[in-house]
Amino acid sequence: MAAPSPTNPDWLNKGDNAWQLTAGSLVALQSVPGLMILYAGMVPTKWAVNSAFMAFYAFAAVLICWVVWAYKAAFGEQMLPFVGVPGPVVAMDWELRQAVIPAANITANFPMSTMVYFQFVFAAITLVLMAGAFLGRMSFRAWMIFVPLWLTLSYTVGAFSLWGGGFLFKKGVIDYSGGYVIHLSSGTAGFVGSYWIGPRLKSDRERFTPHSTLLMLTGAGILWIGWNGFNGGDPYAASPDAGAAVLNTNICTAMSLLVWTGLDMTFFKKPSTIGAVQGMITGLVAITPAAGVVAGWGAVIIGVFSGSVPWITMNIVGKKLSFFQHFDDTLGVFHTHAVAGFVGGFLVGIFATAEGCLAFAAVSPGGAIAGNGKQVGWQVAGALFIIGWNIFWTSAIMLFIKHVLRIPLRMTEEELLIGDDAIHGEAAYTFGEPNMHAIAIHGHDPNRKTKPAMAGQPEKQD
Repeated sequence: MAAPSPTNPDWLNKGDNAWQLTAGSLVALQSVPGLMILYAGMVPTKWAVNSAFMAFYAFAAVLICWVVWAYKAAFGEQMLPFVGVPGPVVAMDWELRQAVIPAANITANFPMSTMVYFQFVFAAITLVLMAGAFLGRMSFRAWMIFVPLWLTLSYTVGAFSLWGGGFLFKKGVIDYSGGYVIHLSSGTAGFVGSYWIGPRLKSDRERFTPHSTLLMLTGAGILWIGWNGFNGGDPYAASPDAGAAVLNTNICTAMSLLVWTGLDMTFFKKPSTIGAVQGMITGLVAITPAAGVVAGWGAVIIGVFSGSVPWITMNIVGKKLSFFQHFDDTLGVFHTHAVAGFVGGFLVGIFATAEGCLAFAAVSPGGAIAGNGKQVGWQVAGALFIIGWNIFWTSAIMLFIKHVLRIPLRMTEEELLIGDDAIHGEAAYTFGEPNMHAIAIHGHDPNRKTKPAMAGQPEKQD
């Protein structure tokens, strides 16, 4: 018998490898350009460049940190019950090996390079999603430091604990594709971080009108379709469970969008495209921890709750409780990601089927409907760990940047008043005359060293 070719080793399944690379690329497109376009469309014109650039920067910064030390901290050999041993993954002989997650005893039929890339796009989108809570006032310099620190101290711990073979993985907590690791963590961190950064200008908080609804919808469409890779790639194979995950993802998302739109029409008398996008996002988030382990009817039920519970927290609870007034969460990331992620994680404890868990090779035998009622308790325990860890480390990182590194978390008053022109010397729409545009729109010429005559006095923080 001939020896296996180094280009076609015995363990390689070309279909699995092709699907995994495709799924990873779909998730990458959700961040770049999906969320870049969504953010740029959802904010006023003066914040379009900065908002998109925050996402663009995070995507690049996470990748370098990921291959130098963070991947192994999240998916390598266990160092502590909640984190692995950090280290680089850039050696060619290592990249060509069969993919293995050692602490979880998981082996896939594609190379390590594919696994590293696939897991990177999940890490990157977590930071990009969190940025939605900070738009319109976080210092870009502070963001540049925050991204690698939060990835290292927070994301890797959640990923290892739930996916990489850590203590929550071993207890059977179900997080199919990141309802906790990605969405609950980014929603919690975004909410807490918004407190430490401080609020936007009062004028921006009172009138933060999306400058392009069509751009927003384009970004939302990329996000929705890209989620087929987000959830469909997590069986690590082009398997029947991958197909079930893709179908359930779309069922839940559609149901959630319809419920949110129905509530908007009932209470606000008009169907809102912004509301529909929020309902779409909450549906995508809530099905993520459950996608391949629930039946289609379970996806419908999760969609009903994901379209209603975050709607209530955003439009009723968030507006009536004074507690929320201390947190200027720009795009409502707490409601769309933290609340929706918790709802999905809780409901998977009820609706996970024995067949779905078996197909996914999950540690858990299923949820309450499969006779395993204690799964609900473990789901809550897993959520509480992620919430607590993120509250502590997000706060610690923000305070470290502000008080130890002496880098302001919030932009200057002038930057807040002017926006992109003051921060980057660029504007979203220049019409071929960037300097003239800057002068005409904001009274600010980035090539001048004197303060702009038309800008007026910076608005005082209320």
